[in-house]
Amino acid sequence: MTDTTIKSVFGRRVWDSRGRPTVEVDVRLGCGATGRAIAPAGASMGSGEAVDLRDGGKAFGGLDVRRAVAAVNEEISACLIGLDADHQEEVDGAMVRLDGTPDRARLGGNAIVATSMAVLQARAAAEKLPLWLYLSGGRDIRMPLPEIQIFGGGAHAARRVDIQDFMIMCPGATSFSEALDWTAEVYLAAGALMKERGSLRGVADEGGYWPAFGSNEEILDTLVLAIERAGFKPGEDVAISLDVAASEFGRNGLYTLALGGKKYETDEWISILGGWLETYPILSIEDPLSEDDPKGFQTFTRLYGATCQIIGDDYLVTNAARVTRAAADKALTAVLIKPNQAGTITETRKALEAAKAAGLGTIVSARSGETEDVIISHLSTGWDAGQFKVGSFARSERMAKWNECLRIEEALGSRARFAGREGLVFASAIPERARGERR
Repeated sequence: MTDTTIKSVFGRRVWDSRGRPTVEVDVRLGCGATGRAIAPAGASMGSGEAVDLRDGGKAFGGLDVRRAVAAVNEEISACLIGLDADHQEEVDGAMVRLDGTPDRARLGGNAIVATSMAVLQARAAAEKLPLWLYLSGGRDIRMPLPEIQIFGGGAHAARRVDIQDFMIMCPGATSFSEALDWTAEVYLAAGALMKERGSLRGVADEGGYWPAFGSNEEILDTLVLAIERAGFKPGEDVAISLDVAASEFGRNGLYTLALGGKKYETDEWISILGGWLETYPILSIEDPLSEDDPKGFQTFTRLYGATCQIIGDDYLVTNAARVTRAAADKALTAVLIKPNQAGTITETRKALEAAKAAGLGTIVSARSGETEDVIISHLSTGWDAGQFKVGSFARSERMAKWNECLRIEEALGSRARFAGREGLVFASAIPERARGERR
């Protein structure tokens, strides 16, 4: 019998895609299998998510993680050695209890999530299976529909524009690899358009073009033109997806835009977004309202959820209880899934399962501060999430994840199925029992 007892846990400091310190953890099991994982970090963060432990002080702007690494090598290691990696929930629960805070502030969400992911990787290695196959448990799975950033804004681009991500998805594609082919053409076309206009300024945190536009609408117009120039039909072959990240500029029912400095109440802001949905081929929109505006989410979903996927991120922070409550309130149709937001693999899986039980769509997502770790490529496929959001079609920390999915699709061979348009979830597709009142 394979010995899956945890024998060693070791943390080190490494660097993320923004050149900031983060935590990497190695786990070794009794059978000799090892797992490694790196904690990502977000810029736009919900108030209820697990928090990183940073050192403060002058070094690296206060962002060093020596305390979090020490937590791995001292308290976390001592707690986990001797536990069985075959029981992920017990391992994760031990770390949560050891930390003792609701937001992982004592030991650090970065220390805990990196360890949790490394334990999962080691367990799959003990079976001599790639992680996606281990997670699938023999069930049929699909390659996810990718959401890929073309223009970056909001907190990812010094708030040059208000909307955080201007993305595309390819519902008309027939495979994951074809979706990437199409995206590459649109990305190149968008860059060429910006160069022609003299507005090409480099890339934002997640690899999308750094916006040099006068309005959010100008970006949307340019994105539609890029889709057409690449030879595709907007809305049919290639559609637009937005991450509004409204919590970054909305509070207490008032939304203040950086472009123009205008202020809008909830109903006015919903009307503006609704106008975009009617004008542009937008099939998905994330965090259209602030996390403190649940009634706004409900109104927006009631008005537009039948034809546009409405995603919760900061509003839900990969929390199963919040997901269940929002589903009962008919406040959205899909959920973003981020392991470091939840804090552990177990909590991440529970949030995904709660969403699926309610008939909601699920999108496994990267963070703006990413690394070469490709675990989320395996989570999105092995858990059959249906959708995958990594960032843009540039920068190696992003491309590593897209490329890993290509390898998974290749490994599936004739069994490979692409979620495509079916990966999107609209209100009309959610069973009434899942959308009903809380019991």
